[in-house]
Amino acid sequence: MALLPILHLLLLPLLIYQATIPSAAVDPTIGFTRLSLDSSNFIVQKPYDVSQSERYSFINGVHKFWIYPTDKPFETGSSTQPRTEIRIRGYDYTSGVWQFEGQGYVPGGTSGVCIMQVFGANPTSTTSQLRVYDGSLNYYRDPVLSPNIYNRWFKVNVIHNVGANNVKVYIDGDLKYDTSGRGDANHYFKFGVYVQNDPSSYMESRWKDIKLFRR
Repeated sequence: MALLPILHLLLLPLLIYQATIPSAAVDPTIGFTRLSLDSSNFIVQKPYDVSQSERYSFINGVHKFWIYPTDKPFETGSSTQPRTEIRIRGYDYTSGVWQFEGQGYVPGGTSGVCIMQVFGANPTSTTSQLRVYDGSLNYYRDPVLSPNIYNRWFKVNVIHNVGANNVKVYIDGDLKYDTSGRGDANHYFKFGVYVQNDPSSYMESRWKDIKLFRR
């Protein structure tokens, strides 16, 4: 009987150690086929009354997008909010399992903005949006996917399974959200800055290493 307390004391540190080991990041792209992308697939949407260079740059492999809440929409007659985004062309889809991957960066102060989205839904316009509010990366308004997102590079993987009506969001290889989609439509991926509610006076995001996959 005297051995039991001794064994408990010996095993307790091991149990505590195992409980505090962080979960290992995974590679969400395993089992997917990478698709070819080049500059012809990247269509920049920006306020219609300014030149592209006034809201977007591509230097050393980094896409930089910025916008102001007072900017015009991307085309005349549109009632949508201001944006500077890349719409990925050539890979619209209505079925299958698709995945977006990219490295994102949001400087401090940017808030009230969508930085990545899966466009197309029914009856809404989008299936998925990643937004930034006060330094947190959110799925739409909530939940919070990752706090303290400012001023660092982070890896984003978004998987959209149309047939299963499912969306999974990974940040830095960790599954942060597993949720249902928003109906059948013509879908495609977008990234950049798209003004949402309670925007800051200036909004910016940067992206690099953009990849698409299909399974």
